[in-house]
Amino acid sequence: MRFSLNEFLISVSFALDFVEMDRLGRQSNHGKRTAFISLYIARELGLSKEELYDTAALAMLHDNGLSESSLYEVSAGEELSVNQFERSKAHCVIGEKNVKGYPFLTAPENVILYHHERYNGSGFYGLSGDEIPLISQIIAAADGFEDRYQPDEAGNGKEILVQWIKQEEGKVFSKDLGIALRKMAEDLSIWEKMADENVGKALSDVIPEFDCQLSFEEIQKITKIFSRIIDSKSHFTKRHSSGLAEKAAAMADYYGKDEEERTKLIIAADLHDLGKLAVPNSILDCPRALTDKEFKVVKKHVYYTRVALEKISGFEDITEWAANHHEKLNGKGYPFGKKGEALDFNSRLMGCLDIYQALTEERPYRKGMAHGEAMKVLGNMAGMGMIDEGIVRDLDGVFEGVS
Repeated sequence: MRFSLNEFLISVSFALDFVEMDRLGRQSNHGKRTAFISLYIARELGLSKEELYDTAALAMLHDNGLSESSLYEVSAGEELSVNQFERSKAHCVIGEKNVKGYPFLTAPENVILYHHERYNGSGFYGLSGDEIPLISQIIAAADGFEDRYQPDEAGNGKEILVQWIKQEEGKVFSKDLGIALRKMAEDLSIWEKMADENVGKALSDVIPEFDCQLSFEEIQKITKIFSRIIDSKSHFTKRHSSGLAEKAAAMADYYGKDEEERTKLIIAADLHDLGKLAVPNSILDCPRALTDKEFKVVKKHVYYTRVALEKISGFEDITEWAANHHEKLNGKGYPFGKKGEALDFNSRLMGCLDIYQALTEERPYRKGMAHGEAMKVLGNMAGMGMIDEGIVRDLDGVFEGVS
């Protein structure tokens, strides 16, 4: 199928920005804004169309390792403790590992690994000047610029940025990058484009468009990367999406589905909890029963999954199967209360598999259940008209003695 890398990246960055907000307390749209700023700098430096695309992609993905590293950075200007330093460095290592296999256009290497290097050699790895990959330099400069961007105080904020550029030129970034940053700071039309309500469209307008002819099997190699990022958000979900994908594959084989439908089910499993990146870890890792208010926050994750995935052309079935996994046949699921015929077979299958996978996993408030215990719960739910009784019977036959 024709697969838009742009649509996919922008959709995923929507979810990744929630990790920034949760872990670092940053404003929303950090990834998109950093990508927009990075593209501006890259164009000023005369990078090729392919390099511009890779710059935007890597900028949107630059902090993808935050979840797994459990990074908590201190405010700008404070010194990192030894432990914070190691966690900060770790997110660069993890982030670089996560993007291996992503279909970049110019085969960039170690860009995310070195995106916290400083031009004067005072970064994590001590690289300086041209030893640092150019796109790493660009992202580092854009990241610092975005950190100091104040959307509600454009007039005053400009002076803060200009002063920061003056202080850091030759230290954090080169003179050439400083010239591009200063030009951005002076252009108030750029400030308007970076506002939360505008930055998504502004970024879409300037990223070079690259569509790929990819099979669903090739697309799944990409979505597997994001499955790992999603699962790593919490210790208690570290195998959830990957485990669900394995079970979706097993059930697709059991039902004799063709290769395309089988792979689309795996992709839906990879991405079904994409919206969970929007749920704070203070809730995901809570060792007690959630309050009604906390549970309402958790329930929003399927809505965010839908909002992200429905922007991707060709993902229509995948979006439905992924985003319906908490709906129930009796209409008492969420987020939309769909019921009966509104839920196709694969949506029902994903819902049953998600429950089974969750029950058999360890959670902060309980140990994982054995197969028999989990099937009793599923059987009771089927008896109440909540989930598909036939699928529950099939799950019992396929997974008995496996889990």
